[in-house]
Amino acid sequence: MTEPLLAVRGVKTYYGSICALKGVDVDVHEGEIITLIGANGAGKSTLMMTIFASPRAREGRIYFAGRDITDLPTHEIARSRIAQSPEGRRIFARMTVLENLQMGAVAAGLDADDKAQLDHVLGLFPRLGERLSQRGGTLSGGEQQMLAIARALMSRPRLLLLDEPSLGLAPLVAQQILDIVRELNQRHHLTVFLVEQNAYHALKLAHRGYVMVNGAITMSGGGRELLERPEVRAAYLEGGRH
Repeated sequence: MTEPLLAVRGVKTYYGSICALKGVDVDVHEGEIITLIGANGAGKSTLMMTIFASPRAREGRIYFAGRDITDLPTHEIARSRIAQSPEGRRIFARMTVLENLQMGAVAAGLDADDKAQLDHVLGLFPRLGERLSQRGGTLSGGEQQMLAIARALMSRPRLLLLDEPSLGLAPLVAQQILDIVRELNQRHHLTVFLVEQNAYHALKLAHRGYVMVNGAITMSGGGRELLERPEVRAAYLEGGRH
């Protein structure tokens, strides 16, 4: 099999003396949607942040496109064509939609006035195109999530890290966001590593999935294969009522 685009090998991350990630191994191959599911506090967001060196892995290595990025500063990782849409969206509320998008390009060391990429991103999110001069903080929750993803895409990433994109959104809006993720993968061949509270929709969307419990990967497999496993259904799908 070809070398993974992202390879996490034996990663341990600590908050003070508390071990939050306990030797995590994850592979993400080019063109895949990979999802990571688990209960609140399992360490999912910590893994996403560790990939971006904040916090830094104390043990283990992280490789992207064959390069060891474990010890790189966060800004260099951002320039290596990995983009992150963090939990809680974290858009710039007082900046306009356009300025938020330009910041996505600048953070990756690209031209803020990259019209071709701006047009591409607004083609994916036409609603943002109607609100370019509006302040980010005045957008609805769903529009803010679209803006967070669009801002990440302005860096022309090979890998998009998406942390809880449906958090706090109405079910219909959450489904729209996940449909956009599917389109980015299928039509634009973007590789996506997705952390998602909605295990059912995330595993339906994903090529492969990982289950994290207390900072360790306890299961992995095809997305639909994991959906069928009784222990996954009992723990994350409300006893399998879907």
